[in-house]
Amino acid sequence: MEETQSLDAAINAFISPVSDFITSIIFYSFSVSGVDVPLIVLWLITAGLFFFFYLKAINITRLGLAINIVRGKYDDPDSKGEVNHFQALATALSGTVGLGNISGVAVAISLGGPGATFWMIVAGFFGMMTKFAECTLGVKYRQVSADGVVSGGPMYFLRDGLKAKGFPVLGKVLAVLFAVMCIGGALGGGNMFQSNQVTAQLVAETGGSASWFYNNLWIVGVILSLLVGSVIIGGIKSIANVTEKVVPFMCALYVAACLYIIFAAWDKIPETFMLIINGAFNAEAMYGGVLGVLITGFRRASFSNEAGVGSASIAHAAVKTKEPVTEGLVSLLEPFLDTIVICTMTAVVIVITGAYHEVGKDGITLTSHAFATTVSWFHYILSISVFLFAFATMISWSYYGLKSWGYLFGAGKVSELIYKIIYCFFIVVGSSMSLTKVVDFSDAMIFSMSIFNIIGLYLLAGELKQDMNQFLHKIDTGIIKKHN
Repeated sequence: MEETQSLDAAINAFISPVSDFITSIIFYSFSVSGVDVPLIVLWLITAGLFFFFYLKAINITRLGLAINIVRGKYDDPDSKGEVNHFQALATALSGTVGLGNISGVAVAISLGGPGATFWMIVAGFFGMMTKFAECTLGVKYRQVSADGVVSGGPMYFLRDGLKAKGFPVLGKVLAVLFAVMCIGGALGGGNMFQSNQVTAQLVAETGGSASWFYNNLWIVGVILSLLVGSVIIGGIKSIANVTEKVVPFMCALYVAACLYIIFAAWDKIPETFMLIINGAFNAEAMYGGVLGVLITGFRRASFSNEAGVGSASIAHAAVKTKEPVTEGLVSLLEPFLDTIVICTMTAVVIVITGAYHEVGKDGITLTSHAFATTVSWFHYILSISVFLFAFATMISWSYYGLKSWGYLFGAGKVSELIYKIIYCFFIVVGSSMSLTKVVDFSDAMIFSMSIFNIIGLYLLAGELKQDMNQFLHKIDTGIIKKHN
């Protein structure tokens, strides 16, 4: 027992200094009225606002078109690619709809109170536009090999798109930096954070500190790594085949459980939404008043839906389509489903049950407590959801990291095998670390990707708008016809 405790402690002690150093750089903040405002959060929200107005609120005006594209109403069987629109959305959603929706929301509310929920929704709404921009460009500049394997995402539109604009050196530098940070994001938020919270939930369900797993955290990581490894060995088609089945089921299960809890306390629904709205604009709110609550909500929403980060465009690039804008429209549904629907469900459950008043609970333990307050066995449904959310996120992020790894080191079989071994090893590392260190490292890696991604989005905004207008003209004039 002492040996396993020493192993867990050794892993944590080794990673913590690295996490602290990276976090201090990425989350450089300035103080406003005593509240630390991270520049990186403003960077993400500003991009969402810019594309909302620049692209004329396409997330509102063409939401119906996006849904029809997902339904296959505009599919072209002759298009190049590896997966259909629904599979691409499911794969990308499995990367964003993860434990950030369960434990991340709990972290936001424990820090910023119920009002953080409102600002998470706002961030998700504007994040739909950033997601549209990056995924459209990810498909436009993708590369399709002779055997049909697709590689796309920010690495390629940064390198090739900026080269076409006359910035070849800048494009190459940004592409390499993005790929490096994407690998870190895959190992952090897409991997270690997920395995950490699955382990925490398993320990809680089996007796807490008295649990056998409590003193053998790394064993949970080994089991998870074997499960993830069995899927990712097959590449994007294998991942898509799993996610298209797992994602709808896990979302439906989780949303149904949340709705049951919410309507079991239907008389508190108006009061709950008033707490959320008032808390968003209450100068006496937790964590530095309105600004503090806003920053908390924006930060957790950005970590959850990853709009502006660029990761999802790697998955969307594999879609079968001749029109890049179609996949941009599909992708804007991600922040809507991820943040505006699922994160809001979690938040309302935590607030309506009063669980957010609990002292000493954070992350997954707070959400679990909220579930258990309504029906004693509901926490078992949460445990199933936690596993499914984490598993789906880990297999999707393995693909993002793999494509970035291939961009840097080549896509040969040996190179890919080395990456997959490293990825599975970090699942074990994550299960053994403290939540605080995992969250800090995860946030730092994922948010850093947005620095390079969004620079490229701004520089390519003109051609993005032109492509969008040309596609919408084809839709409106019937050049591209809708199938029955």
